[in-house]
Amino acid sequence: MLIWICVDKKDKENANITKVADVKYWALVELDGGTIKEITFYDNKEDFTDWVDCIVMKDKYESYMDFMNEGMMVLTIREQEIISEVIESFIFRELDEVGF
Repeated sequence: MLIWICVDKKDKENANITKVADVKYWALVELDGGTIKEITFYDNKEDFTDWVDCIVMKDKYESYMDFMNEGMMVLTIREQEIISEVIESFIFRELDEVGF
């Protein structure tokens, strides 16, 4: 499973989650069997053209329709701040799903 997360720096341990409008880098997290297989950072999400399953956004008030139209599941964080917290919350289904 591939998950986009908007972050402020290319740092797997300390990158903070940002709003899409404030994104500096796109972290693409590859999950395999509930564990992080790889984290790759992109300057632009358009640099990766394969299917991505999900995007995790900072809050439900961000513009998410383009991602939904691409077929991605859109989730929002609660209080998570770094990538590892987001992924742990994803695995334990502690993120909120955005809907129509």
